[in-house]
Amino acid sequence: MSWVSDLVNAISLGVVYGLVAVSVGLVFGVLRQVNLAQGEVIALGAYSLWMTRGLPVAASIAICCVVCVAMSLAIQVAIFRPLRGASALTTLIVTFGLSYALEAVWLIAFGPNGEPVSMLSSLNSVVLGGSIALRWITLVEIGASGLFFTGLVLILYRSKIGMMMRATAEDFQTARLVGVRIDRVVTWAFVFGGLSAALVAVLVTVQSPLVTPSFGFNLIVIGLVGVVLGGIDRLGRATAGGFVVGFVNSLLGAVVPEQQLVFLPMLTFLFVIVILVLRPAGLFTPRGSIVERV
Repeated sequence: MSWVSDLVNAISLGVVYGLVAVSVGLVFGVLRQVNLAQGEVIALGAYSLWMTRGLPVAASIAICCVVCVAMSLAIQVAIFRPLRGASALTTLIVTFGLSYALEAVWLIAFGPNGEPVSMLSSLNSVVLGGSIALRWITLVEIGASGLFFTGLVLILYRSKIGMMMRATAEDFQTARLVGVRIDRVVTWAFVFGGLSAALVAVLVTVQSPLVTPSFGFNLIVIGLVGVVLGGIDRLGRATAGGFVVGFVNSLLGAVVPEQQLVFLPMLTFLFVIVILVLRPAGLFTPRGSIVERV
């Protein structure tokens, strides 16, 4: 029954990358611009967990949320507001440069070897043994991500700000003409993106408790690939694409021999390349749809 463990682990990694995809897709849906610096928001959240390791767990997580939201809003004000009318390629390049600059800051501030985060380490204990080996953190990832996705859907479809976000994502200019407060919508998109980044930081550091300068960049690259794979023009499709990439990556890691795991990223990207060659608009985008270029 080891395949059950592999399947559940694949689902848990899939939902984590789904969260990463959400944090990218929210901003792209509203502004049609990609934020590659979102990985550094996740990294700063993870470092904040290490810096507050002496505090109660609830306080440490709360500080992580505040730090990620504040960092996300700072990027909005410093980068995306001045570049609101710029092309997607311009913001892609700018945020790519910002990501590398912040990674250098983490390297200088925290060193190259990484910092251990021992918070909630008990969640790495095995809840089921024998032929089905599952850790608590695997189940927590699925449950916490499910709650976040449910809450986000309710906000998007049951609240005024959600209605404005969906209208802005559908047609930015028309939404502005009918009185939608664009600045408010964009701010909320970055707030939700920051909260998603905080949740990713908490879940990933519990499962892999070593924060390095490239911590966030490694996550955002796979997450962005998932966004493109699913269909970058819709949040639901982008989230599903992130889930698929994480799911496939985990399953491949379970079947590839341990000595060959160095080739795991290559196999994952090969899978993505094949899918995009067959479905250029995205795995979940209807055939015949226009491909969103970035």
